[in-house]
Amino acid sequence: MKHRARWVVDTNVLVSAFLWHGTPGRVIALASEHAVQLFTSRVLLDELAATLAKKKLAKYVAATGLTVDQMLAHYRRVATLVSARQLGTPVSRDADDDAVLACAVAARADLIISGDDDLLVLKNFNGASIVTVAQAIKAYASAGDTT
Repeated sequence: MKHRARWVVDTNVLVSAFLWHGTPGRVIALASEHAVQLFTSRVLLDELAATLAKKKLAKYVAATGLTVDQMLAHYRRVATLVSARQLGTPVSRDADDDAVLACAVAARADLIISGDDDLLVLKNFNGASIVTVAQAIKAYASAGDTT
């Protein structure tokens, strides 16, 4: 049996995926097609909800024809919720990003997908490569579902 890639996706990528689709949207599409497994935590879901609800994004949310609740419901359908424990000591330059790393540990993730330089500079964490969306899609395309 082939190993389906296990990905944790940072909030910045998810916001782009839901509001502007493009390459970040491909991550959601791959999960919807059961080509990869996405994982999230309660902290990351709360962050996604708060970010999508920001007033400055309201016109972009409205342009999708979906509500924030509908976007969140869709993400909960395609991502598996894991119970992530807080990291013992800070790892990222931005302590808020440690929630992504903690989720990756709980999920035993292969990849952490982010557009955040504070995470990307780490390159890998606990066996998971930290990559951009473009790098993740390229890795998926070249390796099939064994990223």
